[in-house]
Amino acid sequence: MSEPAAGPVRLWDAPTRIFHWSLVVLILVSWLTAGKQMDVHRLSGYAVLGLVVFRLWWGVAGGSTARFASFLKGPKTTLAYVRGLGARTSSDIAGHNPMGAWSVVLMILVLAVQVTLGLFAVDIDGIESGPLSDLVDFDTGRAMAEAHELSFRILQGLIVLHLAAIAYYRFWKNENLVAAMITGRRRFESAVVPLKSAPLWSLAVGVALAVAVAYAAAKGFRF
Repeated sequence: MSEPAAGPVRLWDAPTRIFHWSLVVLILVSWLTAGKQMDVHRLSGYAVLGLVVFRLWWGVAGGSTARFASFLKGPKTTLAYVRGLGARTSSDIAGHNPMGAWSVVLMILVLAVQVTLGLFAVDIDGIESGPLSDLVDFDTGRAMAEAHELSFRILQGLIVLHLAAIAYYRFWKNENLVAAMITGRRRFESAVVPLKSAPLWSLAVGVALAVAVAYAAAKGFRF
């Protein structure tokens, strides 16, 4: 078991960081290609679906700081954390703080809804459509497309809140969350338990699941 340590501490493993920055790129690609380059847009969506599947797996069998069980807290703990946000002192939480933890879960859920709706969506002309659109009628497919767009607006709102939180922690609490997500390390003043890495077999299973689900979705789950 990892021993508590102060100073620069291993916080995020490579799979978690790759997931994070890949998601940033893919959301941007999906946004810029929507309604324009639909072939690229669909490929990006399948990749996002794969990332969501991987993150769900990694939240159960990944590195210690990536596991949902390690960072999801109840309402009482979360509210207590929110009440202390005004303090300028940096937090000594090795991983997601209680409020950030729930924002992570919410973003994953919105992304899951977003890509699922896209699989059934049909455009106004009925030309561009998701791989599962033939399972629903035209009106339902159009409703899915509109909900797909609405869910993206919700996702954009969550991203704005995420960026605002990063700025708040950087300039008010002097915590560089971006650097930690790049290097995987963060300096702590008090002793915290560092990251405990997951075994390679767990990473291999997560990647295999992600690729399999993304490929199956691209084929309309027909083989």
